[in-house]
Amino acid sequence: MSPASTIPRTTESARQNPDRTLTLAAVLLAVFVVPMSISGTAVALPDIGGSTHAGLAPLQWVVNAFNVAFACFTLVWGSVADVVGRVKAFAAGVALYAAGSLASAVAADVLQLDAARALTGIGGAAIFSCGAAILSTVFDGPARARAFALFGTIAGIGVAVGPSLAGALVQALGWRWVFAAHAVALALVLLALPALSRAVPPRAGGGRIDVPGSALFVLAMVLLTTAIVQGSQWGWVSKGVLGLLAGSVAALAVFVAVERRSAHPMLDLSVLRERRFVGLCLVPVAASFGFVTLLTYLPSYLTAVSGRDTRTAGLLMLLLTAPVLACPMLAARLVGRGVRPLTLVFLSLACLVLGDLALTVLSPSVGALVLVGPMLVTGAGMGLSAGLVDGQALALVDPAKAGMAAGFLNTLRLGSEAVAVAVYGSALATVLGRRVGDGIDGYPGAADAARVADQAAGGDLVGAAGLSGAADRTGFAEFLTRAYDSAFHSVLWGLAAVGLVLAAVIAVLLRAGRRPAD
Repeated sequence: MSPASTIPRTTESARQNPDRTLTLAAVLLAVFVVPMSISGTAVALPDIGGSTHAGLAPLQWVVNAFNVAFACFTLVWGSVADVVGRVKAFAAGVALYAAGSLASAVAADVLQLDAARALTGIGGAAIFSCGAAILSTVFDGPARARAFALFGTIAGIGVAVGPSLAGALVQALGWRWVFAAHAVALALVLLALPALSRAVPPRAGGGRIDVPGSALFVLAMVLLTTAIVQGSQWGWVSKGVLGLLAGSVAALAVFVAVERRSAHPMLDLSVLRERRFVGLCLVPVAASFGFVTLLTYLPSYLTAVSGRDTRTAGLLMLLLTAPVLACPMLAARLVGRGVRPLTLVFLSLACLVLGDLALTVLSPSVGALVLVGPMLVTGAGMGLSAGLVDGQALALVDPAKAGMAAGFLNTLRLGSEAVAVAVYGSALATVLGRRVGDGIDGYPGAADAARVADQAAGGDLVGAAGLSGAADRTGFAEFLTRAYDSAFHSVLWGLAAVGLVLAAVIAVLLRAGRRPAD
């Protein structure tokens, strides 16, 4: 079917069922707010710190509290949606997110802000899990493919424009309006709930909320994500981190035992026996390592090593994020013309690996034109599978379990992002620490080298040079620039290797079991 013939049919469908159109618009607006908050809040942190006089650790938890709560409750909300109804669960999530945003806007200190952000993360988990389940229920066939393509596109737009919108709000009105704006947007979503109730078919009934399973899963995820977040501060082999990891493994083992015996489990383990579903759920994990890590750390390289200002670095990052906006709809059109969805999934994995390898052309003096190809290819690796993989994975699951399945998929997506970013930062600091410890004669020792490397890994080379105690700070900063560049390239090779291994595992899983509904 050609694009020209698709557009009139879509328009006609919208006129015939306005509730479906309003449902799609409401879900997409809510989905837009969540990633915009994730990527935009970091821009407000300096102003939040100056206003609340917060230390580094509680200030970091303004972001971390949201991410931890999101990862902990995504699967829980998916299960709850299958029991109480997807519209009710979605509405509860939107209300919690709006309330948390208002509480963030009026927080008196950073600890109140941390708690409010955790509440917001709980609501955000409901929006993503239940929103995907609602689209899977309301739309089918080509309409479902377009809906999930828009889902991925809007999420990508939120990630891309979050920092610039947040920066404009902070500069014009202050950091509190970053959170107040989210509450206003979600108030509009709440007004559309009657249309959602009419568009979503009534639930078949039955079942109950798995309280023991939910509590065990949340405990396991809290322990795991806290270990990941604190690993770079406490040390990855410290007693605290190892204890948290051991507790997480124990809680997950008990969780599996409880779920196997539960009549109404939060996670029906039979879903995981569908190997193709598991394979598709691993695709966002590959994107977390191949794309999200660069989205987080590449700006530091562009400013600290290449010497570009923040505005120029931000413009260059559009080369990485632009494909995330365009490729989901491109993938939907290609599927509509007969291209197999799994072909696009494998193409996205190839782009992630090749893009990471191509980015090794980076150097302190590299020109912007040289970066165009590698950054666009890496972004395409993320964009081609965004949305498409959600629709393909949910097509393999019993519709009655769509909420739970969407929750599991997004738990892997968000959890892997936290893991990938933490591992990347730790690897960069570790390799950089070795370069620093080996590269200077008479350097005070490994402990100091690790401290300097940790500061430099965040992009603050001048501050790291000050920590070194070196007499020639300018010369030491130049050495750090070379060391950072070398460490960055080593980690890029590691990312490509991880992507290649994940692609091989996904290929094996997708060749087994029944095919999703292309």
